[in-house]
Amino acid sequence: MSEVQFSGLPLKLYKRGKVRDVYDLGEKLLIVSSDRISAFDFVLPSLIPDKGKVLNRLAIHFFDLTRNLIPNHMIDALPEVLPEFSKDVAAIEKRSVIVRKVTPFPLEAIVRGFLVGSGWASYQKTGMVCGERIKPGLMFAERLPVPLFTPSTKAESGHDENISMVQLQNLIGSENAGKIRDLSLKLFRKASEYAFSRGIIIADSKFEFGRTEEGAIILIDEIFTPDSSRFWKREEYKPGEEPPSYDKQYVRNHLLHSSWDRQSIPPPLPDEIIRRTREKYLEIYEILTGRPL
Repeated sequence: MSEVQFSGLPLKLYKRGKVRDVYDLGEKLLIVSSDRISAFDFVLPSLIPDKGKVLNRLAIHFFDLTRNLIPNHMIDALPEVLPEFSKDVAAIEKRSVIVRKVTPFPLEAIVRGFLVGSGWASYQKTGMVCGERIKPGLMFAERLPVPLFTPSTKAESGHDENISMVQLQNLIGSENAGKIRDLSLKLFRKASEYAFSRGIIIADSKFEFGRTEEGAIILIDEIFTPDSSRFWKREEYKPGEEPPSYDKQYVRNHLLHSSWDRQSIPPPLPDEIIRRTREKYLEIYEILTGRPL
């Protein structure tokens, strides 16, 4: 559905990611969020209806909410109303944005507020999370004493790798590394407070940053979506247990409990998993924005 949906756009394809198709508009880019879903470095063969719309509109919501902390790459949130896209409205409506061209930093800036995922696995083995020593005795899914900035490389193919702050400084320079760390923690705190007021816990989230021609650091890609963050309902949270997820973790958990080896081409998702994933994405969108999609 999504592959065919966008292949007819009369535009030059700039880049195709796991979820987004990016088109060249000269000095700007058109980003179209598809309904594709990825897990464990694979794009799954199944589509989640309306997923791209949720990602796009929720990212726009949080770009607006956080623009006082850091500028972002967004130029136009409604390209479907522009005359030049009048023939393509059905393909891009609610799932597209026009953005600035910038030079991306080759990293994912991850902030962890709770002890889950790979952080929990590392903590069990070493007592550390991404090289940071954590106090002993914490339970699974427990809130960390302070949110941790844990950057990783951004691989075009294969696995991203966690890196230390020193490695990040060597990669992009000490000044840039410090700014991105501080900005990531500020973004996480602001969005966490906002989400908590709406009954949602943001357990962790990832950000991407770019640099303009003038040298300014700006926010790019997406922020605080079910693909880039881990969302729990406050009323369902209990340390020591994994709360129901309202994000991509629901699909990951299904795959972890399936017979798929995570090395070969993944199988299609069952209809029930597709339906429930769509429901979860739509629900978290409505809770966080206060309006239905």
